Amino acid sequence: MGGFQVTECRGLVIAAPASSSGKTTVALGILRWAAMAGLPVRAAKCGPDYIDPTFHAIASGRPSVNLDAWAMSDTELRRLAACPGIGPGPAGFLLVEGAMGVLDGGGSTQAGSAADLSRKLGLPIVLVIDVSGQGASAVLPVLGLRSAFRGVEVKGVILNRLGSERHGRVVRTAMDSHGIRVFGGLHRNEDLALPSRHLGLVPAGEHSEVASFLDQAARAVGSGVDVEALLSSAEPLRPSASTGSGPALPPPGQRISIARDDAFAFVYEHLLTGWHRAGAELSFFSPLDDQPPDDTADSIFLPGGYPELHAGRLAGAGRFRRGMHATISRGATVHGECGGYMVLGRGLVDRDGGHHRMLGLLPHSTSFARPRLHLGYRLLRALEGAPFEGVLAGHEFHYSSLEGEEAGRALFEAEDADGNRIGRIGGIDGGVSGSYVHVICAADPKRPDLPPGW
Repeated sequence: MGGFQVTECRGLVIAAPASSSGKTTVALGILRWAAMAGLPVRAAKCGPDYIDPTFHAIASGRPSVNLDAWAMSDTELRRLAACPGIGPGPAGFLLVEGAMGVLDGGGSTQAGSAADLSRKLGLPIVLVIDVSGQGASAVLPVLGLRSAFRGVEVKGVILNRLGSERHGRVVRTAMDSHGIRVFGGLHRNEDLALPSRHLGLVPAGEHSEVASFLDQAARAVGSGVDVEALLSSAEPLRPSASTGSGPALPPPGQRISIARDDAFAFVYEHLLTGWHRAGAELSFFSPLDDQPPDDTADSIFLPGGYPELHAGRLAGAGRFRRGMHATISRGATVHGECGGYMVLGRGLVDRDGGHHRMLGLLPHSTSFARPRLHLGYRLLRALEGAPFEGVLAGHEFHYSSLEGEEAGRALFEAEDADGNRIGRIGGIDGGVSGSYVHVICAADPKRPDLPPGW
């Protein structure tokens, strides 16, 4: 490593002008390269993403956390970024991967964007630019970001999908003329592409060649990018003014049994870590393997995932079904988010129109037969009986829809990121509750966008 020393906690944001520019591949390559070099690098993901952090964790060998500048307070962001159990600890690097385009946030504003997170954490940005189909024009995203979003520092760029050595020289010359540092570049390589489906990348747990892909990405980044110079450009991570370590969301019980498999894979690491630190005991079970929840648990949590791809197996999981109904009988609470909410309903219609019986613990049914995107941040006011109290910040991202209207009592009053009233959503029946929204954290009571009376 040529005397490369790590003496404090430093960080930077890897972002891009647009989605599909290659920032995930570049970030994974950097993480894998650094891990192989023995550097203490951890990762975080900007915004509400469940899949990229699982790749981060495999690449770096350390947990990755979501940092959401729309949902979380500045204090919470800094606490999670610097938390030794999740973040880089007292000495090391935090590599934050952006989401979508660098200025793309919640609703019609830039709140929650990679640039917003960069400014709130005081971390510089390195832009990954897809230069295919352009030469000198590749400087425009950097110049535009500097002009459109004050208060962030762009340290430089990584050029992706270079077509030739000459192509690289043209782009570098243009960057040099505007004082933009080029940390390196990657040539077009169809092998450096991860498979995806309707909610993003195919999860790491389903990717049989993930280790070889990460090694290949590390080789590409190591040969084309000056990673030591890149990491040296990171800035010190400002500590939180608060030393508290309370959970982002209070645990819904003392003994929480959590579904975890390919159908229930979407859960925030900061929630589980926070619940554990608050004293809750966590256990896991696989409905796809026909496992019931822990029969001593007082709370069952069904996270989101891909139940629409496994509806037949879930419908035939008799031990899982009986265990869930026994859970209700003995008084434990049950909460489902998105995919978990779908499974709590009466039935699920798959893409081919096949009807599958679900748990029937809530009166709704859902369908994936005509996929339609539902996407956006949600500000929530918990209604009577909800497992989480007060005002919450969450996110919705799914292609299935309710069949008919939600029946029974609603769980939340909801608004979107622009303050538009959505109305009452989700459902609750006794100790069973659920909605399509993934809750990120309790909302900051000082948020300026809280509706009157909330």
